[in-house]
Amino acid sequence: MNPTDVPTEDYSTLRRILDGRWTCRQFAADQVPREKIEALLRLAQRTPSWCNTQPWQVVITEGAGTDRFRKELLEHVATATPEPDFPFPARYTGVFRDRRRECGFQLYDNVGIAKGDQAGTMRQALRNFELFDAPHVAIVTTEVDLGVYGAVDCGLYLGNFLLGAQSLGLGAAPQAALASYSPFLRGYFGIPDNRQVVAAISFGYPDTDHPVNAFRTSRAEPDQVATWHTD
Repeated sequence: MNPTDVPTEDYSTLRRILDGRWTCRQFAADQVPREKIEALLRLAQRTPSWCNTQPWQVVITEGAGTDRFRKELLEHVATATPEPDFPFPARYTGVFRDRRRECGFQLYDNVGIAKGDQAGTMRQALRNFELFDAPHVAIVTTEVDLGVYGAVDCGLYLGNFLLGAQSLGLGAAPQAALASYSPFLRGYFGIPDNRQVVAAISFGYPDTDHPVNAFRTSRAEPDQVATWHTD
């Protein structure tokens, strides 16, 4: 942006929300009022999609429903083999590996996990399935027949859900980890076979005093990802 250009109010608001958003990995126990969750869903529902198909469906837990799900998920993960509906990354190389490591090192440093501490690393990984103590989790699914672009549309929905949560003073953690046990999620929540699990989002009020929530990840500059053709 040219320094002489004055951003619009909408640009400034969106930039502030984007800059302020972070992945919450420790939540307070307080329940989010149903009215606030419904307001969040109304925001996320404005997500654009291919031919306006709106392929996302969302299962949301609250109260005892979250506690029971968390308990049974942990019991399942202890003995089950991952079966995601979508293949996970085959490998991380180059800049993608570097970015992943940067995030991981920051996380481990903040919670006191030393390099090579396999037990500590495993304990932190299992926090995903404890939902980071969140009072709510959303399971996002797509329609099988809509293929990869249905999943892409759900990715847009996920992003807007996260930004909506930020705008409402909530913390949120997008989690592919839960999607690695898709058959369990379908069976537990009665999700039909024509739905594929894209990801989960644990959400609630953030515990801002916990050290795991103290770090922020970096972003590449636009000139590292955009290629211009002018001739």
